[in-house]
Amino acid sequence: MAISVESIFNERKYPFLFALSFLFICAGFLLLANNQDSFFSISDLQRVRAVSTSKPPQPPPPPPPEVSGVPVMRPSTGMVQEDVVSVNGNDDSSVAELNWELCKGPAAVDFIPCLDNMKAIKALPSRRHMEHRERHCPKPSPRCLVQLPEGYRVPIPWPKSRDMIWFDNVPHTKLVEYKKVQNWVRKSGDYLVFPGGGTQFKEGVSNYIDFIEKTLPIIQWGKKTRVILDVGCGVASFGGYLLDKDVITMSFAPKDEHEAQIQFALERGIPATLAVIGTQKLTYPDNVYDLIHCARCRVHWDASGGQPLMELNRILRPGGYFVWSATPVYRNDERDRSVWNAMVDLTKSICWEAVAKTVDSNGIGLVIYQKPVSSSCYKKHIETNPPMCGIKEKKNVSWYVPLDICISRLPADGMGNLQNWPDQWPQRLTSKPISLPTELDSEQMFYEDTKHWSALVSDVYLDGLAVNWSSIRNVMDMNAGYGGFAAALIDQPVWVMNVVPIHEPDTLSVIFDRGLIGTYHDWCESLSTYPRTYDLLHSSFLLGNLTQRVSQFFLTSLLTPYSLLYKPNSLSSLFPFMIRNIYDVAVEMDRILRPGGWLLIRDSIEMIDELSPVLHSLRWSTTLYQGQFLVGKKGFWRPT
Repeated sequence: MAISVESIFNERKYPFLFALSFLFICAGFLLLANNQDSFFSISDLQRVRAVSTSKPPQPPPPPPPEVSGVPVMRPSTGMVQEDVVSVNGNDDSSVAELNWELCKGPAAVDFIPCLDNMKAIKALPSRRHMEHRERHCPKPSPRCLVQLPEGYRVPIPWPKSRDMIWFDNVPHTKLVEYKKVQNWVRKSGDYLVFPGGGTQFKEGVSNYIDFIEKTLPIIQWGKKTRVILDVGCGVASFGGYLLDKDVITMSFAPKDEHEAQIQFALERGIPATLAVIGTQKLTYPDNVYDLIHCARCRVHWDASGGQPLMELNRILRPGGYFVWSATPVYRNDERDRSVWNAMVDLTKSICWEAVAKTVDSNGIGLVIYQKPVSSSCYKKHIETNPPMCGIKEKKNVSWYVPLDICISRLPADGMGNLQNWPDQWPQRLTSKPISLPTELDSEQMFYEDTKHWSALVSDVYLDGLAVNWSSIRNVMDMNAGYGGFAAALIDQPVWVMNVVPIHEPDTLSVIFDRGLIGTYHDWCESLSTYPRTYDLLHSSFLLGNLTQRVSQFFLTSLLTPYSLLYKPNSLSSLFPFMIRNIYDVAVEMDRILRPGGWLLIRDSIEMIDELSPVLHSLRWSTTLYQGQFLVGKKGFWRPT
């Protein structure tokens, strides 16, 4: 009896043949996907060649890119095209196959897939440690489009947005009522107004910021202290006003009963993200924040043996400061005394020193702790509690990693010397980062990367791509490398969230050393942010690597055919799975980008050709420059 190819795959009677056949097919896709383009920076080359250890290659730096009238070769096809090609038409055959639907449910307008997965949250065995505020991503990721709030309009531009935003863009009133006495936020006609008050800011946040520096002048806002973390930030007024001091703040809070506080912050144009200190490490490297701040942030620092405070100790730079303003510091009732005594014992056990403690004229007090700069105190913890953490064998990517109950070791270079504090701002932006690898050519590669991005941003991004930069405030670099793109934008009135994908070389410590902020992320999942929160998304050679990751995962799973995550009924149904990341990333970009926002994609022509029809189906306008710079602009269209 004849056996058809279709029946072989449907019935899986020949698993070895099935695996071997598809192995060759996927290998061909991987080889084709390896073709990259000409405008590489040093960090691009590191990503493409997956160099994360040993000495990286040292290619000659590319010449500064130019936008001229000279035709540019399309690298994959050899065809000549003009510098600027409009690709706004919707004549792609694949567009007809993409029928988008709106997300449904009570949280559809503000849908965050990994934080609104109610099925997973309801199944949690415990919520004691804020597990319900952590990430629980649905599999597969939903491909619905987030609705617009009724009456949504183009956001108020910076710097006016720091003090007022459109109410219809973030139509939530719970905080207005809940915090009205504390001047967090007020509703005034069509606007939400932010007076700069807070629970601990009785005389306004500006006075509070000055009060901290007067308490400990060595903090030196905007010089020694540049990068800080604000825990339980509320509407992020503390971080918003610190921008006047040349301080960049990563403000974070969970998605909880303080309705839309992080959404307010991002709508204002202030750096912020959704996160919680629960059971997992924060998505930042060890030893990167100059200062961490908590003003009645409602974190029980001594919980679970002191795990929350040990997590702050992990990410705080040696010699860095923890500013804690809370009632146990300045009140003397039984409960506050108990919390204070527990904090005294805990900070001593991790070798923190209380360098200042004071109370202002309104009776609001704070204490400032400092993390040690030498290991002399830690040597006493070899056989005591809490113990020292083990020596790490890998880089410090903290993605879905459980919290430790141990004291993180101080960072040292390859010679065993403890790291120093970075240069003062703004010199640290362009000077050698203290966490840069010690290979001989690493420093040269860093400087060449900085030079390359400076030329590319000034000659192409700012002047050659017809992007309206005056409308841009919140920027995300989806695979940031050394942070060269953000560094080149430092004189623009924008801030950049630098994302280091978890499967790329770990450069996030370098980014923080430069005085910039960022986070780890896996672009196979949704980001922990609200919809409509960024004005511009930038990606440099990210998409090809994502496609390869899907293919590599599939090849691995084929070694045991019966363990396939997706069990197809025919061979043809496998191919959509291989390219699903392109669709998923497009949906996520559509979710987090504001209407009227911009997308800058730098990638191979194959990836651009694959992404373009998806963007067209979303009714985005797109233009291709020089065969490798895709500029997209999101509109207000939503499916009906």
